[in-house]
Amino acid sequence: MGVITRFKDIMAANFNALLDKCEDPEKMIDQYIRNLEQDFAKVKAETASIMAEEKSAKRKLDDCDSEIAKMTEYAKKAVTAGNDDEARRFLSKKAELTQKREVLAKNYDMACDNSVKMRQMHDKLEADISSLKSRREMLKAKAKVAETQKKMNTMGSGLENAGSNLAAFDRMEEKVNKMLDEADAMNELNQSASEESIDALARKYDDGAKSSAVDDELAALKAEMGM
Repeated sequence: MGVITRFKDIMAANFNALLDKCEDPEKMIDQYIRNLEQDFAKVKAETASIMAEEKSAKRKLDDCDSEIAKMTEYAKKAVTAGNDDEARRFLSKKAELTQKREVLAKNYDMACDNSVKMRQMHDKLEADISSLKSRREMLKAKAKVAETQKKMNTMGSGLENAGSNLAAFDRMEEKVNKMLDEADAMNELNQSASEESIDALARKYDDGAKSSAVDDELAALKAEMGM
């Protein structure tokens, strides 16, 4: 019964723990189901063999009961015919068959017990495999969800790095814009200083022209007064 022992060990295994240890959960689940089905085929063959032994034991017991009944009938007929010696022979044969029946009855009881236990085990294993097949789809679905979540986590990590790079780029852009603003401001200040210098220079000549006109008018006034 090594097959049955191994079968029970597999059935009692923690599938979640097994999934954690394998690289491809779906393949592992399918392989376990195949192994279980192969073992179950052996259990099924063994069950059929034990059930056949039960039927054989029952047939031998029934045949013995039939022979005992015949010997009883023959003994009755011999007594009726007044043949006591022949009746004794039939009864002697009946006694032998009765002793044989005790052994056959024990064999049959043992075969029945083995057959019942084996059939119960067979049915239990069959139900367990059916349950595992249903769980297989659920476990596969969980494995897919876990794989998808793992990919999403990896993508999320990549997005975080991208976000960090974008933030750094924004800071660099802000720094460049600040440098441009400062350069523009400096250029504006330089232009203002240049314009102020030109205006001041123009006012110098404007003031000189005004002074010359005043001097000319003063000289004319003096000439008119004879001074």
